[in-house]
Amino acid sequence: MRLFSIVLLCVGAVGQEPAARKPDRVISIVAERFTFSPSKIEVKQGELIEFVLTSDDTDHGFRIPGIGIDVAIPQSGKGEARVRFVAKEKGSYAFECSRPCGAGHNLMRGRIIVK
Repeated sequence: MRLFSIVLLCVGAVGQEPAARKPDRVISIVAERFTFSPSKIEVKQGELIEFVLTSDDTDHGFRIPGIGIDVAIPQSGKGEARVRFVAKEKGSYAFECSRPCGAGHNLMRGRIIVK
């Protein structure tokens, strides 16, 4: 089983976090048939979140536009992707599939709400 891990280094809303720091929360997101589950995620400002991204079908992507997050999610049974996210500012961050995955690809979106 392959494991993809990414620790983010981005400017603005997301900050560099040491890989050794334990996340405040781990949130699993499953990509399948033009949806993310869950597609709406609420987090606290400053909280270190680790997203564990898996697919129940084909290859997908996970991108948060404007902050440099764009990872591949391997197809079902081929592993997972992990992304660390720290929102330093309150607001809303859209996420979307970044790998063409079929006719409903452009509908595959979600939102992170930072309170």
